[in-house]
Formats: sequence, structure tokens, C-alpha cells
Amino acid sequence: MSITSEAELQGMKRISEVVAITLKEMRNYTKPGMSAKEVDEYGGEILRKYGAKSAPKLTYGFPGWTCISINNEIAHGIPHATKILREGDLVNIDVSAELDGYWADNGGSFVLGNDVHLHLPLVNASRNILYKALRNIRGGVKIADIGKLIEKEAAKAGFTVIRNLAGHGVGRGLHEPPEDILNCYERRNKERFRKNSVVAVETFISTRSNYANQANDGWTLIGNKGGFVAQHEHTIVITDGEPIILTADNEI
Repeated sequence: MSITSEAELQGMKRISEVVAITLKEMRNYTKPGMSAKEVDEYGGEILRKYGAKSAPKLTYGFPGWTCISINNEIAHGIPHATKILREGDLVNIDVSAELDGYWADNGGSFVLGNDVHLHLPLVNASRNILYKALRNIRGGVKIADIGKLIEKEAAKAGFTVIRNLAGHGVGRGLHEPPEDILNCYERRNKERFRKNSVVAVETFISTRSNYANQANDGWTLIGNKGGFVAQHEHTIVITDGEPIILTADNEI
């Protein structure tokens, strides 16, 4: 989506605030011993309070209001009642929704309770790399160059990236062009970020795997070499300078 009016900008700000607050409140609500379904239902209640509709459920018929991925799950984790959260788990919550014809997307990984499994360096790297990438995105910058930056920063931190998952355009739908805001350098991609366009930029920083494969449930993504992955995501508006972070209220 490209922002062409103040009304469009305000529409994007409203839905972005909703998904950001939902993500923040779900993260704060989550406690050891809860099921992923309990956390998901809490998130669904917040979305309903604002009149927003779950994007994965609306678009794909996903079996949950939000995606909740635990430990070795990379993304699109189903919030089952049997998925019990434990102290020290690496948890990822991804919230996307629609309101009044506008769509926004955000996500974040965190360690539940005490970091008994030493996941924090991975989580912090993912978050820090996202913000470094965002500071370098503006109109005219090559999308491939941001992928190169993310990949380079991950290597400096002692990690790798998931090469087949990407950020994307968003706004009038959940996934719009450009579909290939990768975490790695793709020399064949000559596309550039466009001023006033809306995109969801996300990191997928990994301890071991470099590709995501679909699990037998048809939804959950897991790494090809095992290990753990942390993800952080913001919906932004691209400008001539640093972008407008529409989902800043998630406080990732």
C-alpha cells in the first residue's frame, strides 16, 4: 500500500496501534503453566474489543486468532490447548489484523520468565538487528541491501538467518508487494523501497537453521537444521528519512 491521503495514514495508524497493543498485552499476560490457547484467546478478546478481525483467520482460515510459536517452532505456530508454556521457553507471538479495510502486522520473540536456557542473546540480536535495519530504510534504498545488512549483522553476533522467510508489503491486505524483504542478500532483486509505501519488516535470526520447512500440521514452520529462531517485526511507513514505525506501541 502507498499512503496517498491523511485518511489512509490515520487508518493505518489505528489498526497498527491495535495489533501493537494486542501483542504487548499478550506478552505481559503470558505466564508459565498457561496454554498457548489461553494466551491466544486473550489476544482474540483484545482484537474484538477494538472491532478488529484476526488477519490469519480471515485470510487463511488459520486455527487461532494469533500465531504462537514455542522453542524450535519458527513461525505460524498453532495455539493449541495442549501447548503448555514453561519457564525459560522461547516464545514468539505474531499478531496481524484488519480494521476498517486496513491491515497491519507485528511480532516479537521473548523469553518467558527466567532465561534458564540462555535464549536472551538470540532474542536481543533479533531485536537490535531489526532496529538497525529500520534506521537504514528509506525511499530509494535497495531491498537487497537491507537483506545484506541483516545477514551481516547476524553473522557478527554469531548467528545466521532464515533465508526463505521475508517481510512484505501490507495495508489493504495482509500480504502485498514487495513480498521479498529477505533477511539475506539476493543480488537478482533490484527493487527499491518506495517513499510513502507501507511494509512489514521482520528479522528471522537463527542459531543453526537457514531454511524453514513446514511441519506435518500444515501450518507450523520449523528449521531445517534444528536450533532456535527469534523474530521481531514492525509495520512502517517509508519516508525520505527514518521510517514511521506504526506499531511502536508493542514496545519490542
